Amino acid sequence: MEVVRKAFFRSLPVMAGYVVLGIGFGIMLHNAGYGVLWAAAMSVFIYAGSMQYVGIGLLTGGASVITTIITTVMVNARHLFYSISMIDKYKNTGKYKPYLIFALTDETYSLLCEDDDHTEETINRYRFFVSLFNQCYWVAGSVIGSLLGAVLPFSTKGIEFSMTALFIASFAEQWITSKDHIPALTGLLSTGLCLIVFGAERFLIPAMLLITLVLTLVRKREEGSR
Repeated sequence: MEVVRKAFFRSLPVMAGYVVLGIGFGIMLHNAGYGVLWAAAMSVFIYAGSMQYVGIGLLTGGASVITTIITTVMVNARHLFYSISMIDKYKNTGKYKPYLIFALTDETYSLLCEDDDHTEETINRYRFFVSLFNQCYWVAGSVIGSLLGAVLPFSTKGIEFSMTALFIASFAEQWITSKDHIPALTGLLSTGLCLIVFGAERFLIPAMLLITLVLTLVRKREEGSR
């Protein structure tokens, strides 16, 4: 129970964001013609905040499977960056590993990248419950938003910017709490460089590839120096 309590209190800052953002998603999804079951199912089985926002447009626009796959890879490719640093942490997580991999969002990563104050016996349970609590907040927000959208009139103009605001807040939180700023600086510099070279319409994929390459080389160099 102590592990559950610690995980819950650790996840409270994420709850404040996820419930609000989930409500925004639920409202937009309902306004697009998809009810509460869709909101719940997408948040349980997809659980990718920004991709779920984008997914509304894909659903309403009748996007093909190929378009959906390419868009999903582009939007969620950032997961490659921080997942590299979690390989060692998740290596021996046993039965928790499948769910921990599935539930590793930006905000969950920001909470778990600095979790070395737990023993080997409790760390995996702690990571599991932090991940689980965070997803529960997102699911709850999505369902609440869908229900609100059914009974109250809402203008959804500008709601999609909420995900951008969340990413900025997550970046600031990780910068403050983490002593290692190499991943953050790599992301900023690589993105800025690719934006200048490729332009605003084409910089995303090159930036992601460059960040992945740099972080992979950094990780190999650190392993070689041990």
